Amino acid sequence: MAPWILAVNPGSTSTKVACFDGEVEIWREEATHAPQELAGFPSIAAQFELRASDVEQAMRAHGLRADSLGAVVGRGGLLRPLRGGTYRVDEALCAELLLAERGSHASNLGAPLALRIARQAPCPAFIVDPVVTDEFTDTAHESGVEGIRRRSLLHALNQRAMAKRAASALGERYEELRIVVAHIGGGVSVGLHHMGQIVDANDGLDGDGPLAPERSGSLPLFELWTRHADGRIDLRAVLDRISGKGGLVDLVGTADLRRIPDEGRGAQVRAALALGIARECGRQAALCGWPVDALVLTGGGAHDARLVRAVLRRAEFLAKRCFVFPGEAEMQALAQGALRALLGLEPALDYAQGHA
Repeated sequence: MAPWILAVNPGSTSTKVACFDGEVEIWREEATHAPQELAGFPSIAAQFELRASDVEQAMRAHGLRADSLGAVVGRGGLLRPLRGGTYRVDEALCAELLLAERGSHASNLGAPLALRIARQAPCPAFIVDPVVTDEFTDTAHESGVEGIRRRSLLHALNQRAMAKRAASALGERYEELRIVVAHIGGGVSVGLHHMGQIVDANDGLDGDGPLAPERSGSLPLFELWTRHADGRIDLRAVLDRISGKGGLVDLVGTADLRRIPDEGRGAQVRAALALGIARECGRQAALCGWPVDALVLTGGGAHDARLVRAVLRRAEFLAKRCFVFPGEAEMQALAQGALRALLGLEPALDYAQGHA
């Protein structure tokens, strides 16, 4: 009998909870919170009890008792750089996330929530392929300024899940392929998966790469600094636009692709979004020589057929096969990672010893 696994994925305005019998999803719930409600909390960590209540209410609604669980797995947050894999959750890992020393994001609550429920069971708690997954080469980390290194920060969990899905569709092993994956969400991350490792990607949270629905993408640095020096721009306001209030939100007032018109300013911004994604796909494919084995478009933005067509018109030549997998498979990817650790198919890693 397969173990029951509870997966917890806290997002900016929602808490997703799902129960799996092995790899098979039994049920899923999503609790949503208005931005105004969350604005009343002084920090992400202060939302912990609210998010814990979301999880516990979902369990009660489905009659799920903690002592029936084989494992609880949460989305990984902003930790130090780690190689990919499944990690055991402990107090030290949770304390680091709640202090938010490496950045504040709702995903920081995933591990603490998982540990809270796991202790009621008791059973193991895990995180899988956190956003800080770092499999870059030393060369890929280099920037053009001494002491400043490019960092790996991407949708690693869903990217790897979709790359493996593409490999399965090709009838090949993920570890033997070269795959470019573009995750199009509120931010856009495009990663090169080379023989089972994500060896390069843009850092969409820090403003690296294409403009995105909620993020500015790369900016002309000299122009930015000149405007700041002249007093024409406030760098603190720019930080909000780099991550959260930039991109489509700043340019056309919405991150919802369905609400952007196909004429005038809307058409130009849509074209810029597609161009930026295609450009980043090309940059990643060039690192190992195209054509790569597969190009994958995924994330919520991949539901938009017009955007997908515009990207593929420019980028489909980069790959032998192109796949469009709209949405994300993060909940199942979390459960699969926990199951592999429980069954001994791959080792459960210790955060204290794991590093990129």
